[in-house]
Amino acid sequence: MDLPINVDVACADGRCGVSTYIILNPTTEKVTHLVVKEKAFPHIERLVPLNFVIESTPHLIRLRCTQHELAHMKQFIKTEFIPAVTPGGGGEPFLMWPYVMPENTVLSIEHEQTPPGELAVHRGTQVKATDGAVGRVDEFLLNPLNEHITHLVLREGHLWGQKDVTIPLSQIERIEEDTIYLKLDKHHVAELPTILVRRR
Repeated sequence: MDLPINVDVACADGRCGVSTYIILNPTTEKVTHLVVKEKAFPHIERLVPLNFVIESTPHLIRLRCTQHELAHMKQFIKTEFIPAVTPGGGGEPFLMWPYVMPENTVLSIEHEQTPPGELAVHRGTQVKATDGAVGRVDEFLLNPLNEHITHLVLREGHLWGQKDVTIPLSQIERIEEDTIYLKLDKHHVAELPTILVRRR
C-alpha cells in the first residue's frame, strides 16, 4: 500500500481533509496512525488509526468513517495556554497612543500528541546517507498484509531529479523526529531502483 503525505483524504461521506503526518513505531517498523488535517475550519489535525484506511493511491486516501466520526477522533495537536512573563521594571501599567499592551497576556504552546514510543514523520522530513543529505521523505510503502513499512520514497529535492527513489526499510539505520538516517552512502543510494514520476 502506498501511503502518501500531503494528499486529499476522503471519508465515506465526502472529502474531509489532507494527510499531514504518518505515525510510526520504529521498533516494530509499523505505521500505526495517519494524521488528517480537517478541511473544515478550524482545520484540526486528527489521529486516525491505520485500520480506518480502506484505500490509498498516490493522490487520495479513503477512510472507513464519516466526517462526523473523524471529528470525534483524538486531536494530534494539544494547545496549552500559560501566563506570559512580560519584561520590564514593573510599575504601573500605562497607556501610550496609538498602541496599548494588555496587562496580563498568555502564550499558546502546541504539543504533538504522538503515542508513546512512536514518531511523527511528515512530508519533507530530511533523509541522510552516511555521507550527507540525499533528499526528503515523500511517502512510505506498506505491506498491506501486516502494515509494516517496506520502503521509503524520496521524491522532491533529491539528487537524482524527477524520479522516485525507493529505499528498502532494511537500509534505514534509524528514524528520529526530524531526520531519517540510512546505512548507505550517496553512491549506493543512486544505484537503488527508481521509478519515473508523472506530475499532475
